[in-house]
Amino acid sequence: MPTVSAVNLSAPLLLLLLWATHCSMATNWLSLARLPRSRPVSGSGPCARLRGLTAGQVGVCRARGEVMESVRKAAEMVIEECQHQFRNRRWNCSTTPRGINVFGRVMNQGTREAAFVHALSSAAVAVAVTRACTRGELERCGCDRKVRGVSPEGFQWSGCSDNLSYGVAFSQTFVDEPERAKGLSAGRPLMNLHNNEAGRKAILHNMQVECKCHGVSGSCELRTCWKVMPPFRRVGVVLKERFDGATEVRLTRIGSRTALLPRDPQVKPPAARDLLYLAPSPDFCHLDPDNGIPGTAGRRCNGTSRLAPDGCELVCCGPGYRAGRAEVVQRCSCKFSWCCSVRCQQCKNTVTIHTCRV
Repeated sequence: MPTVSAVNLSAPLLLLLLWATHCSMATNWLSLARLPRSRPVSGSGPCARLRGLTAGQVGVCRARGEVMESVRKAAEMVIEECQHQFRNRRWNCSTTPRGINVFGRVMNQGTREAAFVHALSSAAVAVAVTRACTRGELERCGCDRKVRGVSPEGFQWSGCSDNLSYGVAFSQTFVDEPERAKGLSAGRPLMNLHNNEAGRKAILHNMQVECKCHGVSGSCELRTCWKVMPPFRRVGVVLKERFDGATEVRLTRIGSRTALLPRDPQVKPPAARDLLYLAPSPDFCHLDPDNGIPGTAGRRCNGTSRLAPDGCELVCCGPGYRAGRAEVVQRCSCKFSWCCSVRCQQCKNTVTIHTCRV
């Protein structure tokens, strides 16, 4: 039987455990990317068995089952794009070998890495759902038919504009659910919600226009145009730039409400499109299995660059790297063959590679 003092000591630890669990739960839906394609992700029974979803997200899954295949696709997009954008950084979006916390416990901390993943995740859901709308894969939405009339530039709005409003609305419903369920008085939910919205704005502020010309002999007497989302790679680039310029904030009470304001009072308040973080990042230099940090030992780096993010001194956390020679096979002597292919030979070259010391 526990003593009174034992109960009093364990209560704070229990609260800390519950808080850490909540922080990670917000992105645990990314574990859908690990499910086999044959595994159903919609329907009352399958939804309840999807590990990584909060109770509210399970409810969304049951009510909006046709969209869940797009959510699975979004999870795959997040991992692929994150690893592309950070391929040359110390933290390279490495994933854990198993479990529902795909990027490890580093997501439990309010770092700029967590800010980026939240922004990219909300954007990915909006993009994947919007694409499904445009392709006619969802019954409840289709093309955005509200874009009509003549533009100020003189072209006719027509065609199938991407229905971004539907994708954004679903992203808000599904991705934001864990934060709204916990209330908006704590710093981490406010940080996550802000970054989620910043991810969606990265799409909205980079929408593109595609057009088709109509007229005799291909002349452009009349143009019909429609709006399309930017490639997801472009969204990733924009959010990576926001990551590099992210603002460290702290929870501040203003009257009866709480808000996130810059920790440095000399820094201007962040805009809605900026990323926010609450805690400094670890250095990611050394192996830390408990937090899902693989370290940089054995990583490839750029030995010819000192100050670039992929330079060995930065990636390897100092001058601890070695050079070696390796033989690679590359395409060479390529020739265009009529019509229409390119034929190349396979050439072996010896190159110098640099890796961080173990």
